[in-house]
Amino acid sequence: MIRAHAQVIRLVIAEILSFIYCNTGVGPNGTSPIAIGDYGIGLEELASMTRDHKFSALQQYGGRGISGDETDILKRRNAFGSNTYPQKKGRSFLRFLWEAWQDLTLIILIVAAAASLALGIKTEGIKEGWYDGGSIAFAVFLVIAVTGGRMIKVSIHDLVVGDIVPLNIGDQVPADGILVSGHSLAIDESSMTGESKNVHKDQKAPFMMSGCKVADGVGTMLVTGVGINTEWGLLMASISEDTGEETPLQVRLNGVATFIGIVGLTLALSVLVTLVVRYFTGHTEDAYGKVQFIKGRTSISHVVDDIIKIVTIAYFKFSLWFIAQLILYIRLAYSMRKMMADKALVRRLSACETMGSATTICSDKTGTLTLNQMTAVEAYAGRKKLDPPNDSSKLHEVVTSLLHEGVAQNTQGNVFVPKGGEDVEISGSPTEKAILLWAVKLGMKFDVSRSESTVLHVVPFNSHKKRGGVAIKRNNSEVFIHWKGAAELVLDSCTRYVDSNGQFQPIDKEKDFFKQAIDDMAARSLRCVAIACRQHDLDSVPADKESLDKWVLPEDDLVLLAIVGIKDPFRPGVKDAVKVCVEAGIKVRMVTGDNIQTAKAIALECGILGPSDDFSEPNVIEGCVFRALSEKDQQQCAKKITVMGRSSPSDKLLLVQALRKGGDVVAVTGDGTNDAPALHEADIGLAMGIQGTEVAKENADIIILDDDFASVVKVVRWGRSVYANIQKFIQFQLTVNCAAMVINAVASPSGDVPLNAVQLLWVNLIMDTLGALALATEPPTDHLMHRTPVDRREHLITNIMWRNIIIQVFYQVCVLLVLNFLGKSTLKSNDESTQHATMVKNSVIFNAFVLCQIFNEFNARKPDEINVFSGVTKNHLFMGIVGMTLILQIIFIEFLGKFTTSVKLDWKQWLLCVGIGFLR
Repeated sequence: MIRAHAQVIRLVIAEILSFIYCNTGVGPNGTSPIAIGDYGIGLEELASMTRDHKFSALQQYGGRGISGDETDILKRRNAFGSNTYPQKKGRSFLRFLWEAWQDLTLIILIVAAAASLALGIKTEGIKEGWYDGGSIAFAVFLVIAVTGGRMIKVSIHDLVVGDIVPLNIGDQVPADGILVSGHSLAIDESSMTGESKNVHKDQKAPFMMSGCKVADGVGTMLVTGVGINTEWGLLMASISEDTGEETPLQVRLNGVATFIGIVGLTLALSVLVTLVVRYFTGHTEDAYGKVQFIKGRTSISHVVDDIIKIVTIAYFKFSLWFIAQLILYIRLAYSMRKMMADKALVRRLSACETMGSATTICSDKTGTLTLNQMTAVEAYAGRKKLDPPNDSSKLHEVVTSLLHEGVAQNTQGNVFVPKGGEDVEISGSPTEKAILLWAVKLGMKFDVSRSESTVLHVVPFNSHKKRGGVAIKRNNSEVFIHWKGAAELVLDSCTRYVDSNGQFQPIDKEKDFFKQAIDDMAARSLRCVAIACRQHDLDSVPADKESLDKWVLPEDDLVLLAIVGIKDPFRPGVKDAVKVCVEAGIKVRMVTGDNIQTAKAIALECGILGPSDDFSEPNVIEGCVFRALSEKDQQQCAKKITVMGRSSPSDKLLLVQALRKGGDVVAVTGDGTNDAPALHEADIGLAMGIQGTEVAKENADIIILDDDFASVVKVVRWGRSVYANIQKFIQFQLTVNCAAMVINAVASPSGDVPLNAVQLLWVNLIMDTLGALALATEPPTDHLMHRTPVDRREHLITNIMWRNIIIQVFYQVCVLLVLNFLGKSTLKSNDESTQHATMVKNSVIFNAFVLCQIFNEFNARKPDEINVFSGVTKNHLFMGIVGMTLILQIIFIEFLGKFTTSVKLDWKQWLLCVGIGFLR
């Protein structure tokens, strides 16, 4: 894939250099450019110019747009590629079939089916001779067919190199490019660099990277790189690679399958040797009591036919384990459908069972633990606490006027007042909306306040400095600068405050009071925002636009107007959900960008931290501290981290990597573009369906449709249910097959094997399909969340399961072998021949064996409980499947005896079979 894209790269960069070539006829450094089609710029030169920010090359080449006609666009797409990113290559249905049938067991079965079919038709005629071979062929076809599947492709974008793209606040930069024109354009490059600082773009710093977001301003850009030739394209290429890593359950299932295969093949070989020895020693008889082999008299062709039949029967009796793998896909598909009702959309089937093994969940705060609906709940102004926080009666008109002006102008949000008297509509970020609503309740008229002054210059909120400012000019020509941001930082820049009389007072003696107020609010998980201002000399304001755009607003000598505490309420049930995780042995870690004090308070409130927990490092740590550790120390530290504050996207990724290296099965919740690497790196990535970006969802395994942490816990519950039900079926399946193997293996030396190939096929088909469906549809219970997570190295078959399997197999083998050796005389009627008595005896054994498995399904429901019938009547699907299995068995015995080589049974024989099954 990489080589293919490298070849495309050599074709795709002919864009910008072609502009210079058209104008000057020369390429960089005075050399003639390499022409590609109708363009005079090389792909690598164009891509590296934008990627490496080669400003000198840009100045040398200049640039111009495209004409826009279809012919030109098609040429550009052919020369420079399309704006698409690499996707995981899907496999066709035929490819899945090809891979499925290459299983060694299936190959042997295919050979056995062909040999059995040919032999049966030759010896018994086409009317009856196809039974055995046809049954094997049907089973093989069934397994190969249900193993197949296919991927779904996504749409592409039509941008080409040379396009001019307009950019506005909130837009995502769709490709690499160069700024053509713009006003106060600031780009959030955190998704690419991990740095939360916005980067301002102008003619001296014009390079734009795809995948970043426009944080402020407007502009237009010239596209210079698309698709794989962008920085974002290279990131998408790395996260789209399928590592092929198996899930914990798949590893365990493969181990069980290997063990089963070895045991089954060993027993098959032993039976084969026994049957061959009996045949050549003259102890094998046909259905009429005639010896099949007599030395010197039996023809070679008959010997070959008989040996082929013995080999086919011997192997077939012990090679039906492969159908058991289907239960995994049945259960996962069933869980995926049911999880939709619990607000979880599963994008990758295996994530269902992997989530059940999760040992830790790294959760963000906003929108997952909280509602992402900020509200002002506390406020201080004029050294007084406003109670309630929107009580304007305690505010002097000077404070009120300055607050209204500052809030209305120093915001990226908006307030719309409907004419009909309905509630105001407020837009903007959650924090902006909370401050605007608070000011509206204080009496602010948004449109009026904005009309009374003119904005001179805006400094958008900067996550590095944690503040944003605006310079405004009032209608009376007074200039004021308003700041708003993190309370503790803005307070440090204040030298005065406005008292309750509207007078400006020195803040030195009152700073401790305000600091204590901030600490108290932060301790109660409130986000503290301070609002301050200062007057500025009109003569000091830059006169021309270029100087005004570069103006650095003064941040000192501020006047504190108010401190507002805003809170994002927790989602209902979050504390209970965290408690369930803790009881289930799952470590919940909160990774947030909030300051460490707020992060601790939030974690304490929702139960992630307990009152008696250690609040020091490394239990509570800042992202920068963790980032500075060595790789070895990070791995040791990661195990102890409960809360990580002030974390960057790269910190989250490092934490996930360290936890996985330490053996944890890690689930990660995220909603931003910059969370994509962590979501992809985790064992299970959970993206938020409401707040989540498309890139985050694309790299997630499960999408939480309601953004609620309680839904994450439901996913864990379903995942554990998948694992538990797989174990139930494995116990059930092993019991069926072990009993069948031992019965036939012990009986084979006598030459009277009670369960023939078609009967075994029937048992495996109904038990591995209907039985699997019955056990796969057992709903999750609260009991599952009282267990600890299953370790990656823990065996799939537990000691309790082995106990149940051994007891069940011992019972079935003993009872059915007694019937096999002593049942002929017991069940024989006076008017029956020896041959008919043998068929009656074998039919009773076959019927009793199936009924044992039907009753054993109830045991498998509750492998570690005494009352196996508890709640069974509530699972209507289980009861329906058990009933259907019983009906099918009656039909087989009473009406399809010719197909299974069985005879009808009377009511006494049926009663015996039911009694054997019930007493299992």
